[in-house]
Amino acid sequence: MRRIIVLGSTGSIGTQALDVIRANPRRFELVGLAAGTNAELMATQAEQFQVEHTALGAVEAEQLVRDVEADVVLNAITGSIGLGSTLAALKAGRTLALANKESLIVGGALVQAAAAPDQIVPVDSEHSAIAQALRSGTHAEVRRLVVTASGGPFRGRSRDGMASVTPAEALAHPTWDMGRMVTTNSATLVNKGLEVIEAHLLFDVAYDDIEVVVHPQSVVHSMVEFIDGSTIAQASPPDMRLPISLGLDWPHRVGGVGTPIDWTAATSWTFEPLDHTAFPAVSLAKAVGRAGATFPAVYNAANEQAVDAFHEGRLPFLGIVDTIARVVDAHEPPDALTVESLAEAERWAREKADRLIAAAI
Repeated sequence: MRRIIVLGSTGSIGTQALDVIRANPRRFELVGLAAGTNAELMATQAEQFQVEHTALGAVEAEQLVRDVEADVVLNAITGSIGLGSTLAALKAGRTLALANKESLIVGGALVQAAAAPDQIVPVDSEHSAIAQALRSGTHAEVRRLVVTASGGPFRGRSRDGMASVTPAEALAHPTWDMGRMVTTNSATLVNKGLEVIEAHLLFDVAYDDIEVVVHPQSVVHSMVEFIDGSTIAQASPPDMRLPISLGLDWPHRVGGVGTPIDWTAATSWTFEPLDHTAFPAVSLAKAVGRAGATFPAVYNAANEQAVDAFHEGRLPFLGIVDTIARVVDAHEPPDALTVESLAEAERWAREKADRLIAAAI
């Protein structure tokens, strides 16, 4: 029986995690819940699962992680505000099922230093796929990681063809049902850029050896290519409950969480190169990742400001990544990487992005 704390319990990942826990009462015990603002839904969840320990907001979530006895903390908080809970879980010795990619990307070396070997289990479908595929060989046998992308709602469009994109169009993802920030990040491919940085940090593979390919069907979730020419892919119908279940009970598989592929039905899977001119966010993310220090935090913070401005009608769609690039270009990293310097870099990046957005109106 694994005791589970779910942070971000009212969001898409959190509610699906509760589905997995509900379906496996002899395997998982829910001992803590945390939400950002939806206190009403969290209270309903706590009543359904008879959970005594709850928290509202990032600061209370960190305290919950420190105070409540648990085996696994699922961090499904959205945004870099989840960094404190990630560090708290690692320092408390919990297994960290990480859906909050921003905390690893922003925290970088700080998170790596706090984590014991195998303490972080990825919950993103792409990184879960890579983790599963990596079990087929040693680290020295890996040639490259291949991260798949659906291409989002604007796959195949040129840069000029996205000049007049509306928020409603950006939120019409062809495969996944996610929140506003993540869905918009998928439309710009900023999300894929963040995933490249995450893959580098999780699996210690050089940026030159991480490739992004477009796979519209979203059935092959990512692949590992080995030095003998073989490629191991993890494939399943798009359903986040599968990587969530692995995150909760890694390395064990939980029966019945997903529907397998019907191999008797005729189907086609396609793969195509990423158009880096139309979608420059991935190349920018690689440059940011190589620079390290506080640059990933600046990339992420500027993006969050730009996405909000886009949905509020203050910035065109193409202005999201353009703003990120200008903020990154203006950034001067601090001498040392600390929680405080990260917070200051994020504050600066948000203010810089806001100034650029205001000047463009």
